[in-house]
Amino acid sequence: MKFNKIHHVAIICSDYEKSKGFYVNVLGLEVISEVFREDRRSYKLDLAVGNHCQIELFSFPNSPERLSYPEGAGLRHLAFEVEDLPFSINHLKAYGITVEPIRYDPLTKKHFTFFTDPNGLPIELYEA
Repeated sequence: MKFNKIHHVAIICSDYEKSKGFYVNVLGLEVISEVFREDRRSYKLDLAVGNHCQIELFSFPNSPERLSYPEGAGLRHLAFEVEDLPFSINHLKAYGITVEPIRYDPLTKKHFTFFTDPNGLPIELYEA
């Protein structure tokens, strides 16, 4: 088996409009498609991340909350590579988003930081 790339990451949100606004207006992801599935009372919003990956944003009635931050079993966090880490941090702060202090990874020699989406999902910004 050979994987070419990660196609998408699926995220279930508790407040669809708030999460849609965050991913589209704050993070600037482009909407590929948006569908309301009446039988599931659920939205599915496909968002482009660059030219190679997508985020599928779902809403489901009465979804349980994330168990812990960020060490719960399963997906730990979502990471985006950015060209200019300080610029990206200032952009988020302009929207009132709390961003952790910049950290340094001595193994990769790169800087990174974390913030959360409206549902508490940890998101990492990792310098290119």
